[in-house]
Amino acid sequence: MRLRTALSSTASVVCALTLLSACDSGSTTASSGDKPLVGVDYPRSDTDFWNSYIKYTPESAKQLGLSLKTTNSQNDVAKLTANVQTFISQGVKGVAMAPQDTAAIAPTLAQLDAKEIPVVTVDTRPDSGKVFMVVRADNRAYGEKACQFLGTKLGGKGKVVMLEGGLDSINGRDRTEAFNDCMKKNYPGIKVFGEATNWDGAVAAQKLQTDLTAHPDIKGVYMQSSFALSGTLQVLKQKGLLVDPKDKKHVFVVSNDGIPEELKDIAAGKIDATVSQPADLYAKYALYYLKAAIDGKTFKPGKTDHDSTIIQVRDGLLEDQLSAPLVTSDGASYGGVASVKSDDSALWGNNLG
Repeated sequence: MRLRTALSSTASVVCALTLLSACDSGSTTASSGDKPLVGVDYPRSDTDFWNSYIKYTPESAKQLGLSLKTTNSQNDVAKLTANVQTFISQGVKGVAMAPQDTAAIAPTLAQLDAKEIPVVTVDTRPDSGKVFMVVRADNRAYGEKACQFLGTKLGGKGKVVMLEGGLDSINGRDRTEAFNDCMKKNYPGIKVFGEATNWDGAVAAQKLQTDLTAHPDIKGVYMQSSFALSGTLQVLKQKGLLVDPKDKKHVFVVSNDGIPEELKDIAAGKIDATVSQPADLYAKYALYYLKAAIDGKTFKPGKTDHDSTIIQVRDGLLEDQLSAPLVTSDGASYGGVASVKSDDSALWGNNLG
């Protein structure tokens, strides 16, 4: 079923949503030759995932005919607030952001709403406040997919470490809660050691090392993001556990992101799986929905024509949940969860220039 867009005009018209261009809404905002100015705040540039998103954003803006102003809040909500003030002073018609502190962003969203500047949030969903659309994947599914993979590999028994992100983020909470819920329901024989890391790779490595020292029989690690990849591999190597998956000493590792390094590490047997978070589609649809908001379009819950589903999270808040597949070396199913092979050409991590 194709997603229907209800156009805000004197008489509502129903049209088909295309991937990169919406149908004519009769809006008086701008002619087709104009380029609306939008602001995009990058949340950080210290991970391969977000650097990939930064790479894709200008490309998507060009394809959509948008003029672009960018800032980087460096995982600091105070900087994000200041960057939004800059955008407002520059006269932007819309703002895309990825607030890492999903509670503290509420006052900034209220200010933008008062100025009738539409907002799209990427990867994260604000705890409160008005945004035109949230563009992210189903983060609870991330935790569930990691759980089913590890639960299957461990045969429902043993110990695993979950290197959590930041619980001040909806992503960290969703992944953590879903992983724990899935383990309790489906694999009660597996003991989970949850470690808060605040998305900090050094903290994650230190806590993993402590857990492995205290519990040398740990057989699985769930990293909620590739921020922990380098440190995890280093710790496993130091302890003589970075071995072939067929070796009985192997510790099964699942990550989230789908960056090129993860895909290479899966092929090499260093880690075992990841969930490919679509950096390319985040950039593409964040700007798509900003342009749609500027053009006066509205959306309803339902299936889209780009393999996703728009859901209503709460009154007035919609979220386009993009596809994020489990990636493994063999492309098999684990606990009923289908996966794709790490060398699949459709994965964005295999297509970076």
